[in-house]
Amino acid sequence: MPKRFTNKSLHFKRKKNLDRQQFIINSLKESSETKLNMIEACSNDITEAVQLLVNAYKQGKKLLLCGNGGSAADCQHIATELMIRLSHHIQRPALPAIALTTDTSNLTAGGNDIGYENVFARNVEGLGNSEDVLLAISTSGNSPNVIKAVETAHSKGLKVIGFLGGSGGKLKSLVDVPVIIPSTNTQRIQEGHITVAHILCELTEEELYGKK
Repeated sequence: MPKRFTNKSLHFKRKKNLDRQQFIINSLKESSETKLNMIEACSNDITEAVQLLVNAYKQGKKLLLCGNGGSAADCQHIATELMIRLSHHIQRPALPAIALTTDTSNLTAGGNDIGYENVFARNVEGLGNSEDVLLAISTSGNSPNVIKAVETAHSKGLKVIGFLGGSGGKLKSLVDVPVIIPSTNTQRIQEGHITVAHILCELTEEELYGKK
């Protein structure tokens, strides 16, 4: 008979030398330092990304987004900011944005039938049109399914923005505008990505529908 599970079976041991307060302080300091380093490392690329997206929307085009794990969640977040709104003082129509990370039937069928490395590329193939924009998010810059999506995007005439980290990985040279967070810590990179995303969305709203 299998051993019955009880709470007593769990043994969580706090590391003797772990100082929680110091860990919190260090994490917040590292996060803030990364943001400050982004001013020099990312400002010009963010400006280019905004211009690319604004131009696309002025032409009646759309944004597609792809990424894995936490980056997949960021795709949903960003698409929602554009489809609904970010700045409440701006009254505007929806800005078309589709996260390719949310349809479980699509993703699981793709993973089962054509391989998980192809799921985003397949959706770019089906939904993307020339002069649309793909936002490809990868903290390492080396996610195989994101790389394939970018390659398909280029073959269809889409422009590509990359939210990357560290050295930028393989995607650095494949995207049109690489925004590379200056950190090798995945947590800090993801925090940087969503900060850039809010700036991107807010500036796009302001330039398209803000008071002149």
